This record gives sequence, C-alpha cells and structure tokens, in this order.
Amino acid sequence: MTAIDLLSVYAEPRRPVAVRLRAALADRLPLIAILLVQCALAYRLANTAFEDEALYIYAGHRELGHLLHGVPVGDTYASYFSGIPVLYPVAAAVIDSALGLGGVRAFSLLAMLGATALLWTTTRRLYGKPAAVIGAALFATCAPTLFLSRLATYDAPSVFLLALALWWTVRTAHRSPFLVLLAAPPLVLAAGVKYASALYLPTVVLAAVLTVPALGLSWWRGVLRGVLLGAGTAALLFAGLDAAGAGVRAGLSQTTVNRTTGAEPLSNILRLSLIWGGWVAALAVVGVGVLIVRRRGWAPVLLGALLTGTAALATAYQAHLGTSVSLHKHVGFGLLFAAPLAGAGLAALSGLPPLRDSVPMLRRAVPGVAVGTCAVLAYYAGNAAGPMYGWPDSSGLVAELRPLVHPGQDRYLVEEDEVPRYYLRTQADPSQWLNTYYFQYGDSTGKQLVNLPAYQAAFADGYFDLVVLDDGPTAALDKQLTQALNAPGSRYHQLAHIPAASGHGTQYYTVWQRG
Repeated sequence: MTAIDLLSVYAEPRRPVAVRLRAALADRLPLIAILLVQCALAYRLANTAFEDEALYIYAGHRELGHLLHGVPVGDTYASYFSGIPVLYPVAAAVIDSALGLGGVRAFSLLAMLGATALLWTTTRRLYGKPAAVIGAALFATCAPTLFLSRLATYDAPSVFLLALALWWTVRTAHRSPFLVLLAAPPLVLAAGVKYASALYLPTVVLAAVLTVPALGLSWWRGVLRGVLLGAGTAALLFAGLDAAGAGVRAGLSQTTVNRTTGAEPLSNILRLSLIWGGWVAALAVVGVGVLIVRRRGWAPVLLGALLTGTAALATAYQAHLGTSVSLHKHVGFGLLFAAPLAGAGLAALSGLPPLRDSVPMLRRAVPGVAVGTCAVLAYYAGNAAGPMYGWPDSSGLVAELRPLVHPGQDRYLVEEDEVPRYYLRTQADPSQWLNTYYFQYGDSTGKQLVNLPAYQAAFADGYFDLVVLDDGPTAALDKQLTQALNAPGSRYHQLAHIPAASGHGTQYYTVWQRG
C-alpha cells in the first residue's frame, strides 16, 4: 500500500456510531428473532417446583446460611449431589431470596439464551452465517434446550460455560496460542457445577487443536493449543478436587464416576435419544458429508466429525449406566456441539451459500426448505418438551400442609419431601422431614428396624405427625404403608385426598394426620 493509499484510508470519515449500531443490529436480526422464539416456547412451560429444583435451591439456602451465619447445614449434600453444593445451589438461593423460583428459572433461561448466542457466533466463524442462523435455530428450539431453559437446576449454567469455552477456542484460533488457556476456567467451572459436564471437556480440547488447521493455519499451532488447554484444564481440575475436600470427591464417585447401574434396555435409551435429539444429530451427519464432498483437507472433516460425534456421548454414557434418568437433559449438552454441523448440513440442503461464503444473509431470501424444516422441528420440540415438564402440580398439597407444619419436634413423612420442604422452609427444620426412600427405627424393645417394618412400628407409636403419599417413586411401598395407616386401631386418620394435574393425568396426594 502506497503513502497516498494510506492517506486516503485515514482521510476517509468513520461512519457515525448510530449508523454502525444500526448495521450491527440489522446483521443480528435473525439471532434476535431466534432468541425471542426460544423465550416464547420456553415460557409455555409452567408448573410448581420440580423435585430437583426444590432440592438444590433448598440446599443452597442451607449452605448460604452456614457460610454467612454458621448455621448447621443439616445434611451432607456434597456426598450425593452431582455438582459442588456451594456453587450453583448457593447462587440459586441468592436469586430465590430476591426473586423466588421464577427468578431462578429466569437465570436458567438467560444461561441457555447465552449458549444459543455463543453457538451462533461460533458457527458463523466456522461455517458462515447461513449455517449460524439455522444451527442456532435448531439448538434454541430443540426439546432439551427448552426444558433446561425453564428448569432451575445446574444444567443450564453448565451448558453456557461449555458454550463459552468452545466459543473462545474458535475465537482465538488466529491469535496467540497461549490465549486458549482462558478457556480452561469455564471448562473446569462447568465440571464443578455439574460433574457430568466433564464428559465434554475432551471435545473442547480437541476442538482447540482441529480448529486451527480447519481454518487454514498450521497443524503444529493447533497441537500446541491443545497441549496448553489440556494441561491448564487438568491442573485446575486437580487443584479444584484437592481444595473441594473428601465429601465432594465421594459425591463425584457416587453420582458420576461409579454410579450405580440399572437394567433399562438399550433400545429404549436409543429411542428416547432419537426423540429428543435425533433430527439435529442426523442433520449434523449431513453437515459432515458436505465437508467431505468439499474436499478442502481432513482437518475440517475431523473437526466436524468430532463435534457431531459428541452428540452421542450422553447416549453412550446412559447406555453404560443402563438408565434413561436425566437423559432428556444430558442429550442437550451434546446438541450444543452438533448444532453447528446441523446448521451447515441444512444450509447445504437448502441451497444457501456454501460454507464460509461471504454473501450477506440479509441480501437473499432463505429458501423455504430451511424455514419450513426449522419451523416444523420447533413445533415438534415445543410439544415434546411439554411431557418433560409434566410432574404433579403441588400447589394444592402445599396449601393443605401450610397451616399444619410448625417448627419444633413434629415429624413429617412425605414421599417426595423436597417440594413441600422447599416451599415451607421457614416453617420447619430440615430434621423434621423424612421420606419413603429409606427409614431406620428402633422399636420398644430396642431392636433396629429398616424400611417397611420400621415404618409400621413408627406408625404404631405415632412417631409421625403427618404422612403424605402419592404413589410416585415408591408406589409399591405406598400400598403397604396405606394398609398400615388404614388398619383397625390405627393412630392416623385420612385428612385429605388432593388431586394434582400432571403430564400423565391426575395424580393424588393422600394426607394422614395423627390423632
């Protein structure tokens, strides 16, 4: 460039700030529309607190009270939580104190909106704007994303942190390799917030390697980035585990590493995975096929295959455990990585500009096949997310128990005690609540009884002030407990039979009171 050219560049007046802002806004109109649709579909889901939501927020209040005032926690949450109790639960408790359950759920929505926005910019850098529009739309409106957007658990912030780390590895591909180390803290924090997130750390580390040659730079530069990110992440993980203490390490082992396996058929796990994420995964495979056809080196193909294959990790992990519990949430983690390729695949099928094409999206209409496919999948996902949110409405139960629950020595046996315990947390202490998962009781002779015999002996002694059963997780035991409560000479009388709407029809809470 000559001196005259340089002078002409510097002499060129800069566009006014308002003009630049309008241009930036116009460029991001599709993303804004996608985020609005995500909000609208997510807010169609409404219900009282889910068992997990109530447990984590309640635990956060107990942990927060201990941190601020030295109040005993009352439980060893670290031993069975699948995330560090002083991270998400405490943050959720702070929000709950100010804004209630709706505020904590709004926090999850903001996290998932952030993940969608980060996915947009990541996909745009890798595969161009058409792929970014479609990939973000597919991710934002898939059933797991909508569910996590309205669930007050640690899944949503974990997804956001993984999206942040992936975005940074792609964002810094052309810059100093050492900048990739800044992706290590969000990766480790994601694993701390939810241990299962560690399943996706290798994907981000390998993406740090493959992104560089995929964008036309040196393989050695990519390898250096991968080594730096892998070493930094490992160092932070080991330091965090050492600082967290034995309780957290025991919880990590019990809930994630050495979790008890089940016997659910593989066919059912695969079927559910296809229902909740199959379309995105299939389109991602198409995206990998497009990369192969383009024949611009193996690095882009390997990167695409890595991101697409990550969608199968949750299914493989749950198949190993032999259970579909939490599968509807975990599938969403993998879709975060597969969605960019799904966007590229559908863009190719729709006749949109090739990957990394410079034609601005707003200068041409999106072909109907892309719009139609995204609309159909969004409609499907909106309906598929509904049953996920269909646990029993507990408002009637809580209203019935509110005047009956008092602090002191009273004891309340509730099949799923997490929900009323959360709503009535200012009216009773943690030790007053018991559930039907496990119970040990000493009878009049001093003999220690467990489970059914223990409950029967406790009923005979009038040990519980209130008993609530709902034929839920311990339905078989409930029938035996009901017989004992209704037996001649029982010290309990049925106080209420409360209907509760759920996604599987009407469920009933039956309440017995002593006396």
